[in-house]
Amino acid sequence: MEQRTLGKTGLRVPAQGLGCMGMTFGYGTSDEAEAVRTVYRALDLGVNLLDTADMYGPHTNEQLLGRALEGRRDEVVLSSKVGNEIDVLGQLTGRLNGRPEYIRKAVDASLSRLGTDRLDLYYLHRVDPEVPVEESFGALGELVEAGKVRHLGISEASADTIRRAHAVHPLTAVQTEYSLFTRDVEVNGVLAACRELGIGFVAYSPLGRGFLTGAIRSAGDLPSGPDFRRIAPRFEEDNLRANLTVVDALAEVAAAEDTSVTRLALAWVLHQGKDVVPIPGTRRVKNLQENVAAASVRLSDDALKRIDAIAPYGITAGERYPAPAMAQLNG
Repeated sequence: MEQRTLGKTGLRVPAQGLGCMGMTFGYGTSDEAEAVRTVYRALDLGVNLLDTADMYGPHTNEQLLGRALEGRRDEVVLSSKVGNEIDVLGQLTGRLNGRPEYIRKAVDASLSRLGTDRLDLYYLHRVDPEVPVEESFGALGELVEAGKVRHLGISEASADTIRRAHAVHPLTAVQTEYSLFTRDVEVNGVLAACRELGIGFVAYSPLGRGFLTGAIRSAGDLPSGPDFRRIAPRFEEDNLRANLTVVDALAEVAAAEDTSVTRLALAWVLHQGKDVVPIPGTRRVKNLQENVAAASVRLSDDALKRIDAIAPYGITAGERYPAPAMAQLNG
């Protein structure tokens, strides 16, 4: 697997990481045994950037990784996140919390669940509008000084907020949704700010939450159990039909390039710059191996032009999240 460098702080990671959220949270019924096999296969393939967060579960995702990585921690670039408030009973409150005292307690709890003494990358998951981002990153910077965290990042932040956070402590990565269905960072200044400041960009949901695999044709194709996509606007019936026309057109390009639409969509993200690292999420070995194969796809200039024409900014029908979650995004 090709290696890329996130930011100016020298953090070397594979060109493609592994989003672990869906192993326990958000996308149907969990299968821990298959999830652990997927983690092990990822490491065997050189995909050692593993991404989790305390809110995934809550807590169950970090706990699973802690068990899976016992004896293999040093093989991994391990990242987690803080900022979605979890109460003393381990329940999400629906609020954001970027207060220094909350961050200090949260990191210790994450380290304990993950069975490690340090995180390689720690993100402010969402920006708390009630707390100046400078205060949050003052506390996060203290964690670096204490050796609990090696590098810092921020997720779903505006270009202005990125600059303010970076002024307090150098950011290694900005993590934001980015795919052929979500190209906002190209026009809202976020990607430009990262490049201006020398910050790496980590793209989550690079397959549009599975939509860009071509496998989801209706709500009936979603897995059993609680699944976030059942309430996601882009998966509502009318929007789903409109978005399928884009996927089908991309599939034609993929066929012309002798690849799958999954590989095409991931390869497109990988082609956006050496400072961009997608972290497609999966809990199945089969899907992981399909995703990894995208790293070897070389798209022609003609294919890239065709893709841009099919899936320009704004083409996607429906918002990324339900209204309450959209309101928590920082720009």
